[in-house]
Amino acid sequence: MDRPPLHTIAVVGLGTMGTGIADVLARSGREVIGIDISDTAARHAVTSFEASTARAVQRGSMTEAERRDALVRFRTFSDLQAAAEAELVIEVVPEDYDTKCQVFAALDTVVKPDTILATGTNALSVTRLAADSDRPERVLGLHFFHPAKKMKLVEVVSSVLTSPEAVTAVTALARDLGKEPVAVGDRPGFVADGLLFGYLNQAAAMYESRYASREDIDDAMRLGCGLPMGPLALLDLIGIDTARTVLDAMYADSHDRLHAPAPVLRQLSDAGLTGQKAGRGFYTYEAPGSSVTVTDAETPAGDAGRTEGRPVASVGVAGSGTMASGIAEVFAKAGYETVLAARSEEKAGSAKARIAASFERSVKKGRMTEEARDAALARITPAGSLDGLSGVDLAVEAVAEDLDVKRRLFESLDRICKPGAVLATTTSSLPVVACARATSRPEDVIGMHFFNPAPAMKLVEVVRTVLTGDEAHATVREVCKAVRKHPVDCGDRAGFIVNALLFPYLNNAVKMVEQHYASLDDIDAAMRLGGGYPMGPFELLDVVGLDVSLAIEQVLHREFRDPGLAPAPLLEHLVAAGCLGRKTGRGFREYARR
Repeated sequence: MDRPPLHTIAVVGLGTMGTGIADVLARSGREVIGIDISDTAARHAVTSFEASTARAVQRGSMTEAERRDALVRFRTFSDLQAAAEAELVIEVVPEDYDTKCQVFAALDTVVKPDTILATGTNALSVTRLAADSDRPERVLGLHFFHPAKKMKLVEVVSSVLTSPEAVTAVTALARDLGKEPVAVGDRPGFVADGLLFGYLNQAAAMYESRYASREDIDDAMRLGCGLPMGPLALLDLIGIDTARTVLDAMYADSHDRLHAPAPVLRQLSDAGLTGQKAGRGFYTYEAPGSSVTVTDAETPAGDAGRTEGRPVASVGVAGSGTMASGIAEVFAKAGYETVLAARSEEKAGSAKARIAASFERSVKKGRMTEEARDAALARITPAGSLDGLSGVDLAVEAVAEDLDVKRRLFESLDRICKPGAVLATTTSSLPVVACARATSRPEDVIGMHFFNPAPAMKLVEVVRTVLTGDEAHATVREVCKAVRKHPVDCGDRAGFIVNALLFPYLNNAVKMVEQHYASLDDIDAAMRLGGGYPMGPFELLDVVGLDVSLAIEQVLHREFRDPGLAPAPLLEHLVAAGCLGRKTGRGFREYARR
């Protein structure tokens, strides 16, 4: 006989997450029993729920009558005995095994024989908690994401002891709440946090090594990947102590160095600087619990004290592909006289025609006037050889991602370009210093990594080598701002900021599929709905191209020599089979050929 829908639900632990879950349940028509040993926490939960539902009425998403009913359905208590009539109990107490065991042991003596017990853990073993319970078949994991009202993902975690009936009941509940349940096995981090926390840990290590500032790391991942928050700001929101606990559990399970908590997480956690809830973590906040940051000693003071850059009136772009055309378009629209140099007049003309078509689309969409289009096109001069770059103030190469090709090109630029011209490479993975050493003026060579499509993407990674001069660096930063791009500074090492953080995450997603832990669809859904990512990892891999992704993974592995960065064999096999993603019609998924 099918179990009736779950109606009376107890939530044990009324912190931020527990209160959010109770809010979602009460709004859906469930009877909610909120339990917390702290009277203060219980009062705060009620106050928070009252304020949340009042805002819902103001927005029109809830009527006043619905609000009154919801407030009646949410009751708070300080004793677990209040859970006696619950059909489901969700514990959201601190991530400590002994504490959770004590809660489950007490609940065993209180609840009905068929009551389902769900843990909200994202780091501890659901199987172990179940095994220590009197009725392990009714114990499972039910992992909501913060904020519970907004985030659509719920991970339903089964142990080998969990009954199918219990899984079916909580899955149906999640769907009825308007959530997207994803079934996962019992391992630390599950799907979303299993991928997310490795990425956050690498960002913390990158900051700790002083490779880039916290602002530049966060801006790079927001602007370069379209993420809702940068990794260090997200660590502050999650709680640095929570992140450390999750990573400790993941490392104990995987022994992957990428999951070994960065020392800075321990240092901040031990000092009580646990993020927003403490008022200080990687950033400083107006008050504990506030999300508003305040200026502190680590915040860069804009361009104060920086070296002034050289004047730039004309820019040259070497290359005729999509990236070169896009970069030339950016410069021309910003008012720079732009030379587009290719290997032949025909290729240069084709590149300019591509830009003209892009401008025409902008005019049709109302983003550009006909006068602005004509003026920008007039500023672009196609050239059939690099000799056309002899008079430019800044030369940007955007040719094939091949080090020998780039070295030869920089040898030519060194010979052709006037003294004082800044020479920039758009490489995304090759050493900028190798391009610099191919010239007699390495102090004028720098990385200027635009993101594709260049006209739309705001981010530019500005890559200094150990030989780059202050003037060249200042010049490129000033030009970035003049073309309305956001520059972030980083050093000359594989992946810079974005690729160094993004591609290990993508590689780990492939490993999850290899291990049959979760499906492509579930992993993509988990990261879109639980992490707020604009695309799931497999959607993104197929768009980027599996061959490009593999090449970047190989570069990262060679640079850092970390076994955890070794490309997933499944990725290598797909590339060997010619399954490169959307461009070939098949990658991790199949696509209709155009």
